[in-house]
Amino acid sequence: MLNLSQNRIEGKVDINSLHSFSMLEDYRASKIFSSLLVILFFLLFIVMFLPWTQSIHSKGYVTTLQPSQRPQTVHSIIGGRIEEWFVHEGSFVKKGDTILFMSEIKEDYLDPQLLSRTEDQVKAKELTVESYTNKVAALNSQIGALLKTKRLKVEQAKNYIQQIKFKIQSDSIDLQAAITKNAIAQKQWERMELLYKDGLKSLTELETSKLKLQESQAKKISAENKLLSSKNELINAKVELLSVENQYRDKLSKAESEKYTALSSRYDAEAMVTKLQNQYMNYSVRSGLYYVTAPQDGYIIKTIRSGIGETVKEGAELISIMPTRYELAVAMYIRPMDLPLVSKGQDVQFIFDGWPSVAFSGWPNLSYGTFGGKVVAVDNFISENGQYRVLVVPDPQGEKWPVALRVGSGAFGMALLKDVPIWYELWRNFNGFPPDYYQTQFEKKNTHKALSIDK
Repeated sequence: MLNLSQNRIEGKVDINSLHSFSMLEDYRASKIFSSLLVILFFLLFIVMFLPWTQSIHSKGYVTTLQPSQRPQTVHSIIGGRIEEWFVHEGSFVKKGDTILFMSEIKEDYLDPQLLSRTEDQVKAKELTVESYTNKVAALNSQIGALLKTKRLKVEQAKNYIQQIKFKIQSDSIDLQAAITKNAIAQKQWERMELLYKDGLKSLTELETSKLKLQESQAKKISAENKLLSSKNELINAKVELLSVENQYRDKLSKAESEKYTALSSRYDAEAMVTKLQNQYMNYSVRSGLYYVTAPQDGYIIKTIRSGIGETVKEGAELISIMPTRYELAVAMYIRPMDLPLVSKGQDVQFIFDGWPSVAFSGWPNLSYGTFGGKVVAVDNFISENGQYRVLVVPDPQGEKWPVALRVGSGAFGMALLKDVPIWYELWRNFNGFPPDYYQTQFEKKNTHKALSIDK
């Protein structure tokens, strides 16, 4: 009741002996309530100073660490028509197992004897190359023989020229002797004529002397003709030498021209052989592509193409395979403002779909049903959803991830950051501040060491 009256009864009436007054006022409950408030406030004050682990929350999905371990789609390398299936969805296949068989649909490859006929073409062209090779060898032998014959002919012509030069020298000497004899005979005839005039010689002796003079003149003329004839022979020998050289030069040029023609034809044939061999190997490899095989061990997830007789194009998707061996990881996405807070080696706690858990992001040690991980990669380029992808692998020192966990399952991640008091965390959230970004002294030292090693 309200105590509004100015007349007080405290000290005048024993209130405790009156039951009505005891029902109106109970000082004991008031004291207990006050004590509870004090205790709660004290406990709240103490709780405010308890440590709290800051974290970044993000959703992700289970994937694999290696790209080769993720679900993959098998494509058709060539276009064809599906003729027979050897597997079904859920089948286990090993690397190299046949998945399906296709037949050819392109008109360039419909010939059933395509490989054998292409092989015959290759052999025919190889024989052509061999024949051109033999022709080149024969022309090389012919050129060698011509060079040898030319060398002998030229040497023979030079020797003949040398003989003629010696003959010219001999004829020159004979001419000089004839000139000398003619001069002597001329002088003898002149003396004989003087003596005849003086009556000392007879007419017969004079005529004999004149006859000798005429004979010496005839020998002189004959020697001159012989010398000129020898000089003409020298000119003819030189002309013959040039003729031999020109003749064999023409023959050699013709033989070399035929040789280079044969070489060109051989090179063309070799190029055609290489082209046909390449074509043959392409046909052979293509015939092996009619059977689509498994690229690795795994399970058939889905058959994208179905039925018999369906036509597929080059690069068309056929089936999806999930590898049997894989290393699990989680791909989670964080906001750009949280990117500086995440680094390699950072601890992350996960809650997987289907595994019940009781999680306390601020007190990870009290959480139940969560699994630890370590950050191994952070994308440097933003994803299509406007966030950055972070790849996390299982923590080797933590609890192992569930064996039944499958690729594609959902995951909720909590990246653990700095330990701060609860009052600071409440104050930060009330003001909308981001979590603290920091590095421990140990991490800073390692960073400086790595930078020094890189330099």
